[in-house]
Amino acid sequence: MEISKKIYEEKPKNLWKSADLKHYQVHVKLSSPDSTTESEEKDERVVYMEDLEKRKKVYGICGECNEPGTGFFWCQPCNAKRFKDNFKNWTSGNQDIDKLIQQSQLNAVSCGKFLEWIPFENFKNVKYIASGGFGKIYSANWPEGYIYYWNIENQEWKRNSNRNVALKSLDNSSNISAEFLNEIEAHLQVHLFDVVQCRGITLDPVTKNYMMILKYCEHGNLKNYLNKSKSFVDYNSKIQILFRISRGLLDIHDAGKVHKDFHSGNILFSSVPFISDLGMCQPANNEVIEGGVYGVIPYMAPEVLRGYQYTKASDIYSFGIVINELISEETPFNDIPHDHFLAINICKGIRPKIHKSTPKLLKDLIIKCWDTKAENRPTVRELHQILKKWAQGNNEGSEISLQIKNYNRSMKQRFKNKKNIQSHPQAIYTSRLLNLKNLPEPENSSDLTSFQFNYDANYASQSELTNQISECFDTQLSESDLNEINQDNENNTDE
Repeated sequence: MEISKKIYEEKPKNLWKSADLKHYQVHVKLSSPDSTTESEEKDERVVYMEDLEKRKKVYGICGECNEPGTGFFWCQPCNAKRFKDNFKNWTSGNQDIDKLIQQSQLNAVSCGKFLEWIPFENFKNVKYIASGGFGKIYSANWPEGYIYYWNIENQEWKRNSNRNVALKSLDNSSNISAEFLNEIEAHLQVHLFDVVQCRGITLDPVTKNYMMILKYCEHGNLKNYLNKSKSFVDYNSKIQILFRISRGLLDIHDAGKVHKDFHSGNILFSSVPFISDLGMCQPANNEVIEGGVYGVIPYMAPEVLRGYQYTKASDIYSFGIVINELISEETPFNDIPHDHFLAINICKGIRPKIHKSTPKLLKDLIIKCWDTKAENRPTVRELHQILKKWAQGNNEGSEISLQIKNYNRSMKQRFKNKKNIQSHPQAIYTSRLLNLKNLPEPENSSDLTSFQFNYDANYASQSELTNQISECFDTQLSESDLNEINQDNENNTDE
């Protein structure tokens, strides 16, 4: 008895038993697999917490408590205790933020579902990148990196060290705002591969503004990605991009939320695209902001421009504009002011030009997405399924193959002859507060694929509207912001 006890004590604790990496997923739902709601439909990305055998296979078994993990090398009960024991060793200086971080750590079921408080001095090479609608973005190096899992053998956190991150501040957040906390909570509630991940919070010692620590996307947003790409992005590559974006939007909608500010500036690129800027991401039944709506006019659904509640269908409209922007490589309405007159024409059915070589199947999908009637637009799940099929190469029939070849030929020629195009100085692609009044009842144009209008001629006949522009917008861009919206795309003309 003594010998066996001695052998047992000398034997090291069991480490994590290997997980089945082929089936490893980071997305975990706490609901029952028998649930029938749309957000809980069977999905290959979901491992249900109640399914113990599947958890053992996918996540392995904790070598300390001998229970199945809740995430890859992650044991929620064991790690919650470690985090709680460390609460006394840090503070953000704000009780609301401390509570948010602490609750995220106690409830985390995987390595991507919690926040840390990181002192600002832990970051190196902090550099200003840009200003958004409500704050500033910086890049930085994080030598220590974020927590990945608990190393049982060494009894310490294993971190992904030396990471480049983005630090996003919110103006005047020294007095913490609901918007700042809402965006952080949205990142925790909506997490998968296709949504920018928030790792923690820090404090700018100069401005005293709190900052989110986000994944750094080195290629910038969708516009920058296309403009700076040194290689031609063909049709199939673009479908892969759209498929990943649809998967991210599906996760947002499945979480019962609406993005509310979905445009190409909020789609960032690393090696793959990520949806970002969840600051407006709120429950789908939230009312609109009193006194106006936030957004970028070319991407906003007609009903939202008219002051109606944001819905999931509003996001689909915006996604339709993004699809066409990626396929045509033309920024929507970049040669005219984004003002009350444009909002009127969007309600009357004006849409961006669809490139003449766009394959018909995709053209039809785009038009369906930006239909004036919200009920006629596809759901994000339908979009996701369609794009998944196309991304897998299921383009049956010789006709669609010929259309794709024609598209690639046309766009490759455009890529070779790429020109620097100056956007109109009042074409504004950052989110701002809009108070648009007296807009007409939305309607579809008789021909959405070829609708064009002479802005200057029509604008003259609407002179009384110009007097309302200063009343419509309460946010102005700096010169540097205006320079950022200059595009390297062609004007709205076909090859």
